[in-house]
Amino acid sequence: MVRVSRPRCSRLFYAVLVGSVFTHLPLRPVQAAQWYTGSLVSPSGAKSHAGDLGVEPYYTYSQPVGSFASNGTSHPLHPRQQSFSNSTLWKYGITDDISIQAHTVVSYGWKHAASHSHGPQFGDFPVDFIWRFLHPDPRRFIPDLNLFAGVVMPTGAYSRLRTTQDGTGTGAYVFRMAITSQSTYTLPGHHALRLRVWNWWRRALTSARLHDATTYGTSAGFHGTGRPGMSGQTGFSLEYGLNQRWVLAMDLARDWGNGSHVKGWNAAGTRINKISAASTDWQIAPAVEYNWNPRWGIIAGAAVYYAGHNTGIKVAPQFAVNAVF
Repeated sequence: MVRVSRPRCSRLFYAVLVGSVFTHLPLRPVQAAQWYTGSLVSPSGAKSHAGDLGVEPYYTYSQPVGSFASNGTSHPLHPRQQSFSNSTLWKYGITDDISIQAHTVVSYGWKHAASHSHGPQFGDFPVDFIWRFLHPDPRRFIPDLNLFAGVVMPTGAYSRLRTTQDGTGTGAYVFRMAITSQSTYTLPGHHALRLRVWNWWRRALTSARLHDATTYGTSAGFHGTGRPGMSGQTGFSLEYGLNQRWVLAMDLARDWGNGSHVKGWNAAGTRINKISAASTDWQIAPAVEYNWNPRWGIIAGAAVYYAGHNTGIKVAPQFAVNAVF
């Protein structure tokens, strides 16, 4: 059994790390036009021009290799829950500073000697507005700042499931918002370096009506309600331009989530009122980008969930194509 110590990092970690790096590097405002696809995890800001349509399909295979207990120690996991998903981001520039984006997710899950999805399953559907409220000024080291605000629509299956593999939603409307920062610099040798920092926050607006087997862990005969707990993500990414076409990318992020609240009665008529355990995880996602031109690019890499509490240890290889029309 491998033991992983509980990480003592916090948001201060990002400030100290990023601050120390950029304090000791001879940074200059970026001069050359670097082409980017965008890192695997970091959210991008509003489109640069009104009328631009961005489409970015991601293809991900998720392979769990263990689980983290409440004290942060790791344990092997058998059988292993596996999934393959297509996650496509659609973004349209309404004005030069305001965009709307939507996110479609279709997945298929299976577990050895257990069960599998009854065909591809459509997940919950987020729609966000993005407002760029501060324009960047590289010569004065002023970053691009964006505010996200939107709602996740409960379009994924969550109740009366034939198998738990069919569960892809929460059944609740969830408000979410984020603030993102993006700045670009030129390092010695005229290599571009782009930094993104972001913070997501989500809170359920409604509760879900639950019956029988659901994504909240209930079984046949249950009826009641469920409400997702608050959740969020904080992270930063670095993208280093080897040349105009090739870019090395890396994300580091921390996810957190409060437990879901389930109330109701089980098949025996016993009253249920419980809140599941909160969870956290840390992920790192190295990747390589290649860009044919400023509007077409591809990225490939893997997200590795290497620490946490009450969550899985996962490796998720993925690739995406980014296109702007």
